Amino acid sequence: MSTPNRFKVTVVGSGNWGTTTAKIVAENVAIHTNVFDPEVRMWVFEEVLDGEKLSEIINTRHENIKYLPGVKLPSNLIAVPDLVSAVEGSQLLVFNVPHQFLSRICKQLKGHISSKVRAISCLKGLEVDDQGVRLLSDYITGELGIHCGVLSGANLAPEVALEKYSETTIAYPLPENHYPGDATGETWQMLFHRPYFHVRVVNDIAGVSIAGALKNVVALAAGFVEGKGWGENAKAAIMRRGIIEMIKFCKIFFNKNEIETFTQESAGIADLITTCAAGRNVRVGSEMARSGRSVEEVEAELLNGQSAQGMVTAKEIHSLLENKGLLDEFPLLEITYQMAFNGYDIDNLPAFFEKIR
Repeated sequence: MSTPNRFKVTVVGSGNWGTTTAKIVAENVAIHTNVFDPEVRMWVFEEVLDGEKLSEIINTRHENIKYLPGVKLPSNLIAVPDLVSAVEGSQLLVFNVPHQFLSRICKQLKGHISSKVRAISCLKGLEVDDQGVRLLSDYITGELGIHCGVLSGANLAPEVALEKYSETTIAYPLPENHYPGDATGETWQMLFHRPYFHVRVVNDIAGVSIAGALKNVVALAAGFVEGKGWGENAKAAIMRRGIIEMIKFCKIFFNKNEIETFTQESAGIADLITTCAAGRNVRVGSEMARSGRSVEEVEAELLNGQSAQGMVTAKEIHSLLENKGLLDEFPLLEITYQMAFNGYDIDNLPAFFEKIR
């Protein structure tokens, strides 16, 4: 149990980005011991590597040799393979798993978490069905009954893990049931801000979430262009059109139009630029265009068991827009889906751009 009046923290997820955020959090709780319990738990999906359990490797060697090799982890970061045990007694939860696993995780946690627990979602994606779209932070709130903000930004995990400077955005408006001693945006900023990881706090959960989800689809298109060898000018055209459609999507589906989130925050244009330059989605798109291989083959080769989130999101967004009769409103998102799944010829992209403004 945590010491009274100090926040106990659990990171739910131990992939590349999950382990990186856990490293940041563990460093900060060791500094701010008047605010946070000095031990951080990290839920690990247990795997066996050369006869050793991954959780035991992390706890003895202080390294996630599968998902973040070569990076020393703080000794106060404890890997826990049982999900319910990992969150027990924690007041602050950091969700950092691929969004296709979120439903299963929430089902396991339901009934084990107090309504006073607060959370941050580091997930990139949306909860989409044919009838509508929901933010993943709202999904967490709906399933677990806890207030949940969002963290997103130009944050390539390997660079952050190596403590190369970057910025991020946390969206965390206070909940209606805010109570004395409750976590605030400043609490989350203290938990994540490092000399190499600069945090800005805003209120726009929808804008930060939409930017973090849709930039992965735009990066796939940028990867297709890169794989064709068309150069940086073509990639810039993709990004320009991408930011337009990201803002429009937020306005149509969430009645939000805080353009500054997309143009001034790390979660917006900065993340889009970084993801289109070097993220896993652009790598997968580029290799698909070069080789003509399927996404499954390319992911297996390049991503060490992880996924290109843009592929999942592109499929979900297509289904939503088709059902709502809005495909023509989002031509780049739609053409990216067609290139990824239906063999639309990437060589037709210049002609496609002639048809839109």
